[in-house]
Amino acid sequence: MAMTISPEQMALLRRIQETQFVAVDLNLYLDTHPDDQKALCDYNGASLQLQALIQEYEQCYGPLMHFGQGASRLPWAWIEDPWPWDIRY
Repeated sequence: MAMTISPEQMALLRRIQETQFVAVDLNLYLDTHPDDQKALCDYNGASLQLQALIQEYEQCYGPLMHFGQGASRLPWAWIEDPWPWDIRY
């Protein structure tokens, strides 16, 4: 069942998605251009930004992934709705 979330939560999820896209795109580019120092610097920056955004999200709204990918607050938050894939955009 799709659920609605706050505008703040949606904005943070959108920033995570955008930053993930940048990181994946740079990763693919670096696979064929491994000596591009600027691209590597951009990738490292995007990776650090992504980690910070995910940490912020998980502190406010609970884990995005399970099986050791993210910490949980007490009580165990993974079972709380909405799960990331249940969110209506």
